[in-house]
Amino acid sequence: MQVADLERIAKLALRELGAGDPPIAIASAAQPGCWTIDVGGSEPAVLRIRAGAGTTPQFVREQIVTQFVNR
Repeated sequence: MQVADLERIAKLALRELGAGDPPIAIASAAQPGCWTIDVGGSEPAVLRIRAGAGTTPQFVREQIVTQFVNR
């Protein structure tokens, strides 16, 4: 999965959750296939997701939604 794909999925998921369009920064984590998404704005959060080759957008979205709601 590419950074641009992760960014697109994250922005859509955050909009669906009512977070608006907060600034996000995506970085590769130490382990292959692991990423961190820093969400700024009025409700800052750091999300850690798994997304490697063959990962579906739905799986990425579910991780983002679950972590953002449960923070």
